[in-house]
Amino acid sequence: MKKIERLISIVMILLQKEVVSASEFSQLFHVTRRTIQRDMETLSYAKIPIYAKYGVEGGYALMEEYKFDKRLLNHKDIENILIALAGFEGLITNQEIQTTIQKIRGMTSTDISPNLNLSFYDWVGRRQSKADILFIEQAINNNRLLKFEYVDQIGNITYRVVEPYRLHLSEMHWYLFGYNLERKDNRTFKLTRILNIQKGGYFDARINQEYKHERQHNKEKTMVNVHLSIDVAVRDQFIDRYGKDAVKKEAGTSYVATIELPENQYAYQFLAGFGNKVKILEPKAFIVKYVKFLEGAVKLYK
Repeated sequence: MKKIERLISIVMILLQKEVVSASEFSQLFHVTRRTIQRDMETLSYAKIPIYAKYGVEGGYALMEEYKFDKRLLNHKDIENILIALAGFEGLITNQEIQTTIQKIRGMTSTDISPNLNLSFYDWVGRRQSKADILFIEQAINNNRLLKFEYVDQIGNITYRVVEPYRLHLSEMHWYLFGYNLERKDNRTFKLTRILNIQKGGYFDARINQEYKHERQHNKEKTMVNVHLSIDVAVRDQFIDRYGKDAVKKEAGTSYVATIELPENQYAYQFLAGFGNKVKILEPKAFIVKYVKFLEGAVKLYK
């Protein structure tokens, strides 16, 4: 972190907290206490009314007159931001974002006991992907080309050179949006299919290419209305994904769900994951393709 950024952060924190010790600042910014002392001297020279408060609970503080009408966010606003961010810390790889979260935490003087908690499984694959995410993020920030091998849906491997523009997290899967130099078009790459990634030369960024492609990518899927008979054991999973209105009570422990699915192997894999708890009612053409998918899986064991 640059010194000017640290100085601004110190002022922001002192605007929210009564007293902050040199040790707290030192741990927050990963610098020595002597560096914090020099920062305070710099702020004093800049006419920021900071003073040292001595004693067991001593530290640095701002004169109350300087704090007048300074709260753009109140204490509850800050708590709400931290609650929203708490569950996502395990997914974040950017050290600057982590530091920002720590700064926001430092703006509240009391421990937060949230009435809302978010958590995500710390899968091994997710931990391993963090290095790739950080590598790609650095390439995006520095306008560096990325070179890698890419495995498509049927296992074919191709070599790609890409101008990286954006990382996107969707349903716990990371994607890279970029401009493929070989295809001369925007493309989306799933990170788990990228192999042997390396940085190449520098490039001049194309404006807003990633956003244009993201909308285009979503339009390419042909969606089909599918009616399902589902068991009560999987009712909650369908409500989580498609909402309460999509699931209607039938006789006994059965429910009927009406949902939209793409007519491809990913939809078939999704339904197959429910085993005998889900039966497709219609459309008939979708049933035929789904049965062929299941027959292909059964052949592996014959």
